Amino acid sequence: MNTTVTRTPVETPRRVERLVAGQATSDGAGVKLTRVLTQNLQHRLDPFLMLDAFGSDNPDDYIAGFPDHPHRGFETITYMIAGRMRHRDSAGHEGLLENGGVQWMTAGRGVIHSEIPQQEDGVMEGFQLWLNLPARDKMCAPWYRDFKAAELPRFVAPGGATVTVIAGASHGVAGAVTRDATAPLVLDVHLPAGARFEQTLAAAHNAFIYVYRGEATIGGRAVPAQRMAILANDAQADGVVVEAAADTRLLLIAGQPLNEPIAQYGPFVMNTHQQIFEAVNDFRDGRLGAAVA
Repeated sequence: MNTTVTRTPVETPRRVERLVAGQATSDGAGVKLTRVLTQNLQHRLDPFLMLDAFGSDNPDDYIAGFPDHPHRGFETITYMIAGRMRHRDSAGHEGLLENGGVQWMTAGRGVIHSEIPQQEDGVMEGFQLWLNLPARDKMCAPWYRDFKAAELPRFVAPGGATVTVIAGASHGVAGAVTRDATAPLVLDVHLPAGARFEQTLAAAHNAFIYVYRGEATIGGRAVPAQRMAILANDAQADGVVVEAAADTRLLLIAGQPLNEPIAQYGPFVMNTHQQIFEAVNDFRDGRLGAAVA
């Protein structure tokens, strides 16, 4: 694991375009969660389709989990802050996601997937991010990988922040996963009181920050906990600077937009309505999971 840190300062930081409060909802078999990145933001935050935050110490809020359900046309990144979740899918993949671990799944042409908590009490907390696939890859073979917390690259950045690199690269440290088409950057950043974190970003990439503990300051604007800050696209900006007066934890997410049509029907994300009809028919007729067995 490469933890050699290269300082990459930001000369012209992005500003906060707007703050977004997530929507309380439930999914699966009644799991309570907050939908931070909703469908109406998919084009603005292309290539990202959805971000869900879940967290509760009440088992009734999560114990039933997410029984068998289909996916096609995109990737899911599940990051477990606390708790244990068993994953299984129709392609024969299975894993146990534990504290600090990540599961990266490429649904491609289709899988039937389940996510079931493996605990009966205590805190279950984490995130699931949906990352779009380009049109050429939407019917690719499924792919799956579990990363334990110890397998994720982690470093202390200049300025004092501790950074876990889930995808992309930060200060010369390569993440667990890279993707050419969407170039996703997914960082979990822990800032102690008084810390400052700088991250370079390509001007053409869409980017946002979700604060899940404490309060961050970006370009003089306060971003409280449970808020998403969409970062403005500015051709002159080369990154973002985040400061924290008190202990703060946040996700920094950025990626290269695909600029392709998005057609979504629940767990299917394609480019045309005809492709959605085909996905629904394949699922209804038992072909979606079988196609990847």
